[in-house]
Amino acid sequence: MHVKTLEQLARDGLLAGKRVLIRSDLNAPRDENGRITNETRLVASVPAVRLALDAGAAVMVMSHLGRPTEGTVTPADSLEGIARRMGELLGCDMPLVSDWENARVEPGKAVMLENCRCNVGEKKCGDELSKKYAALCDVYVNDAFGTAHRAQASTVGVARHVSVACAGPLMAAEIDALTKSVEEARHPLAAIVGGSKVSTKLTILSNLAEKVDRLIVGGGILNTFLLAAGKPIGKSLAEPELVDECRKVLAVLAAKGASLPMPVDVVVAKAFSADAEHRVADVDDVRDDEMILDVGPKTAANLAEILKSAGTIVWNGPVGVFEMAPYAEGTRVMAEAIAEATDKGAFSIAGGGDTVSAVTQFGIADRVSYISTGGGAFLEFLEGKKLPAVAVLEERAAD
Repeated sequence: MHVKTLEQLARDGLLAGKRVLIRSDLNAPRDENGRITNETRLVASVPAVRLALDAGAAVMVMSHLGRPTEGTVTPADSLEGIARRMGELLGCDMPLVSDWENARVEPGKAVMLENCRCNVGEKKCGDELSKKYAALCDVYVNDAFGTAHRAQASTVGVARHVSVACAGPLMAAEIDALTKSVEEARHPLAAIVGGSKVSTKLTILSNLAEKVDRLIVGGGILNTFLLAAGKPIGKSLAEPELVDECRKVLAVLAAKGASLPMPVDVVVAKAFSADAEHRVADVDDVRDDEMILDVGPKTAANLAEILKSAGTIVWNGPVGVFEMAPYAEGTRVMAEAIAEATDKGAFSIAGGGDTVSAVTQFGIADRVSYISTGGGAFLEFLEGKKLPAVAVLEERAAD
C-alpha cells in the first residue's frame, strides 16, 4: 500500500503557512461526569498535530465522539473536554470551534472542530459536507486508523476534494504494519484467531486460510473446530451449525500444505468460574458436564514451538479465558512465545481489545512489533476487505 505521508510533506517543507486539517480518532471513553477514563487515543494522536505545528502549519483537528444524532450537538456530544486535554498534552491552547465552517487559525496554532458526527451528511459521506471540509484546508491528513473502515465525509469524502491528501504518522504506521503482516509477510506466517463464536470470525478465518502456513484458533472457535474433528466438547460454547464451514477452512489449509494444529489436551471445568472445579483433560476425554476453557500445557507447548519458528505472527484473540487465573496459562505461554519470536527477528502484530488486554496482562507490550489501534478496521483488514479510508489515500497518492 502506497500513500503520501505527513512526514514526507513536512520533510519537503510543504506545510509552512498551509491550512492543515487532521482527522484524528479522539473517541475516548468517559465516565458519567464526562471525565476521560483512558487517554490512549489522545496520546496516539499528538504526534501528527505536533508535526504539523512544528512545520509552521495552521492546524485544524477534527474527530467524532460517541454516537450523536446528526444535526444536533448536546453537551454530552461536545469535544470541549477532549480539546482541553489535547491542548494540555500538546503544551498549547487548542480552542474548540463550534462554528466550524468559518474556522480560522494562524500558522503555528491549532484549533479543534466540534464533533464531526453531529454534522448532517457525515455518516453517508455526503458530497456537500465533504466539499465544506475540503474548503477549510490545503492539506488533509487522515490519522484515524480506527475509522478507516468507515466511508464517511471526514474519512473518505473530504480526501476526494482536497489538493493534497495524506496519512498521518499513526495511520502510516498501521498501513506499514498491516502490509508487513500479510501482503509482504515473511514465512512461515502464523495467525492466531480467538473468540467466542466462529460466526463472528468466519470471514477472517476463510481469508487467512488462503494466506497462512499455520492457523491457530482458540476459545469458542476452537470448540467448533473440535466438533468438526469429531472430538467431545461436553457443554462447551460452540456453534454446531457451522461445523461444515470449519471443515471448509480445514480443507483450504490442507490443499495448500498448511495446517490448523489441534489440541492434545485442554483445561476443563464444570462451570464458567475461576472457583469452579477444573482439571487438565486429554482432548478425547472431555466429559458431558464439563466445558473447555483453555488449551492444556502440552498443547500450549506445541503452539509455542510453532510460534517461535514463525517469520510473521498475526494475533487476534486469546486461546482461553485468560481473565481467570486457572484458564490463563495457554494464552500466557503463547504470548511469551510471540515475544521470544519477535526478539529473534519475527514480525508480530497484535490487535483487538482482548488481545491488547492480554499483551498488557502478560507484560510483553515492548516485545511485540506492532500493536494495532484499529479495532474494527484491523478486523476488516484481516477479512481481506479494502479499507475505504486507506483506498482513497492510495488513489490520491497516484494523482
